[in-house]
Amino acid sequence: MEQLNFPNYTFTLKNRENKTYILDLIRKKNLLLTPEEWVRQHCLHFLITDLGYPKSLINVEKQIKINGQLKRYDVVVYTPQGDVHILVECKAPSIAISQSTFDQIAQYNMTLKSQFLMLTNGKEHYFCVMDFEKKSYNFIKELPKYRI
Repeated sequence: MEQLNFPNYTFTLKNRENKTYILDLIRKKNLLLTPEEWVRQHCLHFLITDLGYPKSLINVEKQIKINGQLKRYDVVVYTPQGDVHILVECKAPSIAISQSTFDQIAQYNMTLKSQFLMLTNGKEHYFCVMDFEKKSYNFIKELPKYRI
């Protein structure tokens, strides 16, 4: 897999039947190592190692219903009170972050009501804070670190 714009992390990889699998820190199972999964696992390590969020507050790839359709978000970080704090959308490195990517995460967030958004393809990272009164998001330099 290609080098991403994240710090270097240690991953547990396994090969089975000529396919590579990566251990997911949250789901505690080996997943097929696709380019998007490579980005998602880097993002999880970033949230846990660099920003200090406890694994117990992180959820990965869960279904939500949006406008009557089932969708699946990539990563959600909750507050200790159970509110959605950070919503993360991961794309493969070959996928450019575009307006449609922002529209996708904004649509998910109409349901989830996260305070912060992160979009990444592993090479580019965008961070936003929501302004629910104005129904908009503002770009910020980085996500907040976890505070008890």
